[in-house]
Amino acid sequence: MIDRKLLAQHGLKWNPFSLQLPLEALQRTAPIDSFCRRVENLARDGGFAVLTGEPGTGKSSAMRLLAGHLAGVRDLRVGELTRPQSHMADFYRELGDLFGAGTPTSARSCIARSY
Repeated sequence: MIDRKLLAQHGLKWNPFSLQLPLEALQRTAPIDSFCRRVENLARDGGFAVLTGEPGTGKSSAMRLLAGHLAGVRDLRVGELTRPQSHMADFYRELGDLFGAGTPTSARSCIARSY
């Protein structure tokens, strides 16, 4: 853990490399605000978005800001897939668990045989 005195010496309130960096510490730039509004409009119309990019470009921070933005939208639920690289059956199971729409047993067997 980084010493608080060291952070204060450099004018920092939080460790900028921490995964637990609070949302208020992340900078909301105009492009990020535009991204959040576009994804919100897309989600209201039933669409979805994928965020891709090179390592270190701020995807995780942008997604945290987006999740904070969408948390205030009524009738919209935001979830995080933690194992997107898993097999198809595991992917659908996690998706169903995340949004409370469990996959029926018969569908699971069909999904498991599809790959």
